[in-house]
Amino acid sequence: MVALALLAPALLGAAPGGSGETISLAGNEPGQRLDVTLTQVVDPASPADPEPEPVPHPEPDPELAPTPPPPPDGSDRLVAVRFRLENTGTAVYRDSPAPAAHLLDSDGQRFTGLNEPTTAGANLPDTVTLDPGGTTEGFITFRLPEEAALAAVQFALNGGLADDVGQWSLPQDPRLGSRQDPRP
Repeated sequence: MVALALLAPALLGAAPGGSGETISLAGNEPGQRLDVTLTQVVDPASPADPEPEPVPHPEPDPELAPTPPPPPDGSDRLVAVRFRLENTGTAVYRDSPAPAAHLLDSDGQRFTGLNEPTTAGANLPDTVTLDPGGTTEGFITFRLPEEAALAAVQFALNGGLADDVGQWSLPQDPRLGSRQDPRP
């Protein structure tokens, strides 16, 4: 919690209550501005099965086939966070949203977003391009220790390097101690 307190002065529009809150963020370049809304947190999220690729003839060499990311083992879990991005600026927004997002646990440890598909829904693309007035929505995935308690989600433009940082506090579920889980 000390780490969260130290970050507080740099945060713009810290939103309580987790989801549904929109924060307007500026980028480092003139005309860059996004309204960012955290719309859903799925904890835990299940890894998506890789889509089977059509089998070309002849059979491909299995040693050359791409390897999907490993599923979470018993010591970690996936959390998927859905964002809606709306370009409210005057410049075209082109950025990679996954590294621009961070999940913080109650110990102040920070986890960077990944483009790892889950069954929660469609991910934001690796690169998002939005004309002024354009919107997009999708998930960013985080891998964190199984026992980590979610505390907050952060987002900043310019690959996470912009001065404006939006933060959404995540409510704790008292039935689960400090860990959120959508299951009853």
